[in-house]
Amino acid sequence: MRAFRYWTNAPFLLGCGAYALNRWLIKPRVHIDFFHSYFNDLWLIPCALPPVLWLHRRLGLRTHDEPPGVSEIAFHLVFWSVLLEWIGPKFVPHTTGDPWDAAAYAAGAAVTALAWHAERCVPPRPRHEL
Repeated sequence: MRAFRYWTNAPFLLGCGAYALNRWLIKPRVHIDFFHSYFNDLWLIPCALPPVLWLHRRLGLRTHDEPPGVSEIAFHLVFWSVLLEWIGPKFVPHTTGDPWDAAAYAAGAAVTALAWHAERCVPPRPRHEL
């Protein structure tokens, strides 16, 4: 298996681009609730987890360079959901916790986990002898 490309994996790059497009082009011009409330939440795991895992690797908290496992994804999904939707609103004025935000985090995490592990799901090509 190839090493996980923390800064150049497809979901990370796609998510960062989608976030930027939504932030500066779509939201100012399109008044659909999904783009204002949940679209960017889909990209939490694909955009935030790779840099965090890269930092964990540099600090010696992560001992491999494989794609994030289900337990790593689930731990960070729960941690950030609790932090951003339960703890944060208790201490940050003018914010509210929204369980639909956490659902969007989870949906983005599920699709991203499939993308990060797609090569495991595809059988290897047979090598033809010459």
